[in-house]
Amino acid sequence: MKKIAIILTVAAISLSAGSFTSSEKVKVTHSKPIYKTVTTSVPYQECWDEQVPVQRYRSSHRNSSNPFGTLIGGVAGGILGNQVGKGRGKTVATIGGALIGTMVGHNLSNNQRRDSYRSYETQQRCSTRYTQTSEERFVGYKNIGYYNGHKIVKVAPRKLRYISINKTIHY
Repeated sequence: MKKIAIILTVAAISLSAGSFTSSEKVKVTHSKPIYKTVTTSVPYQECWDEQVPVQRYRSSHRNSSNPFGTLIGGVAGGILGNQVGKGRGKTVATIGGALIGTMVGHNLSNNQRRDSYRSYETQQRCSTRYTQTSEERFVGYKNIGYYNGHKIVKVAPRKLRYISINKTIHY
């Protein structure tokens, strides 16, 4: 029974509670200009030439072809091919091994040699740098007034004569 009485009392108080809102104007006593420091970065490229070591290769060829290397390659390939397969497959493997061995022996007998040497070349190197500039930019005004001993501040793009405030009274 007590619970129901408490709930009804709280409900009656909350239904009778109200509030009242009004707006007032507060006179601005002074305004201060506001400035902001803005820094701008502008990129630019700085380039220079640099000597860089480079590894280079050149091939040296003998003009004379050695038929002995071609012949040995063909025989070795034929022997290896003969070790693979049975029946007609053995014949095909022998012929294929001989052909491949001939080509390998021919390339090796030409003795293509690659000599390496170090040289230098000029390459352009670049780096991105930034130029920074700072400037003060006007943002607006800090308008200041007082209401019942309280400082009221409103930032606006122009000087204000009054600051509007809303006052709510709860009863």
